[in-house]
Formats: sequence, C-alpha cells, structure tokens
Amino acid sequence: MSTQPKSEPLSDNLAEMRHIFKTFNPGTVSEISLFQDFGLSLRRGSFTVVVGSNGSGKTTLLNILCGSIAPDSGEVIIDGRESSRFSECHHAKLIGRVFQNPAAGTCPKLTVLENLALADNKGKCFGLSRGISKKQIDFYRSQLELLKLGLENKLNLPVANLSGGQRQALALLICSMTPISLLILDEHTAALDPKSSETIMELTDRFVREKHLTALMVTHNLKYAANFGDRLLMMHRGNIVFDVCGNKKASVGIRDLTEKFDEISIEDGNSV
Repeated sequence: MSTQPKSEPLSDNLAEMRHIFKTFNPGTVSEISLFQDFGLSLRRGSFTVVVGSNGSGKTTLLNILCGSIAPDSGEVIIDGRESSRFSECHHAKLIGRVFQNPAAGTCPKLTVLENLALADNKGKCFGLSRGISKKQIDFYRSQLELLKLGLENKLNLPVANLSGGQRQALALLICSMTPISLLILDEHTAALDPKSSETIMELTDRFVREKHLTALMVTHNLKYAANFGDRLLMMHRGNIVFDVCGNKKASVGIRDLTEKFDEISIEDGNSV
C-alpha cells in the first residue's frame, strides 16, 4: 500500500489549517485550550504578518504549520497535500524557517561556504565527486553579493565569527536557496540591533517578492507589521481578531494596531 501523502487539487491557497484543535497539559490544573476549531488559509504568493500578545497562539500556529507539533485534531494542507504524514525531511523541502536566534539557522563551526553548500545540497544524493566546484563557489558568491553585507569576501570565515545581522541574512539566504513552498519568519529580527533589523526586513521583503515566495511572519514590531506584507492578522487567545489585506492593509498604521491592542486589553478587564 502506498504511503504517499494524500494529494488534493491545487487551489489558490498554498497552505490551509482546517478545524484545528490544540490543548496543552490536558487534564491538569495547567490545562490551556488554545485552538478550538481554528482555521487559516494562506494565498499563494502572499506575505502575511501576524501580531499578538504573548500566549495568543502565534508560535503554536507556526509550529503546527511546520510540523514541529501536531494538533489534537484537524488538518494541515500544504501545496495540496495533507501534511500529517510528511516526514521531517519532506517538511524541510517544503518549508523554510528563520528563527529569532541568529544561531539557529546556521552551523556556527562551519564556514560560510560550507553552510551554503549544505543548503544547496538539501534533498540531493551525495556521491564521490568533488564536494564544491568552482562553478558552485562563483554562484554562492553571486548570491551573497545580493545581501550587500560583504559576505562574498568571507566565504572561508566560520559563521560563528559573523555578526548577528550577517548570520540572520545568511540564514534567510539558506532558507530560500532551494525551492520551497512556504517561508516562515519566526520573530527573525527580534534579537538584532535596530540597524540590522532594518537591513534584514528589507532583504526579507525583496526575497519574498523576487523569489515569488509565500511567507508568514510573526513579529512584535508594530512598525514592521504595518509597513511590510500584504495581509495582517492579529491573534488573541487562539483566535484571529483582526484580518486585513490589500488596500485595507496598506492603510493600517501603528496607531491603528496599538488601539486594537488597547481594545482587547479593555475587553479582558485590564486597564490601559
């Protein structure tokens, strides 16, 4: 019997979460029922930004989409296929994820060149031929030049010696070097200084547009939430309480988002 994941006709949506339920610590005093019949669709080629307070479900949303944790029930459809039977390797082929910690997306003891070669060979068969050819090195150098951070001149430098911004830019390049269906950005500027954060966001926006990626970004930075992406979601207690896209998204400012946060806080009985 075939073990291939069930395929569905391709639609305008690249990813869908259908009727998702998720409870943490069930049957204990710490039980938290986070998602109850939660649903979300991500249109192909869209750049969706998610904001919300701590505990709103942002990270759990990403983890379920990436297959890091399983929902109690419900379906996750990625590129027309139900993902519950995907292997970890297959998830890695479909989804690229850049984490908050710049050290999480690269191998610090390996050089910039070695990191790129590993990423370039993801999912490929290895033989006994030369590991990295001159043609590949020239290609990697050209890709690094796109970052405009001087990394093309640091191919033989261990990644551990790079700055946080340089490592995060490299992680972003590594994620999108091979074809992926979905780019996940998990607060990927939170650990950087303001200048590096701006650089990474500009790179992110350019990569998403030029590579025609479908992207989902979680951030606490309301400025980035307002200025980037074509769809904006706000989450609260496992629910989407604000969802705008297109021209409406373009008109949303930081004040609008802070007012929405204040409104939620008042509804919860908290002073502002």
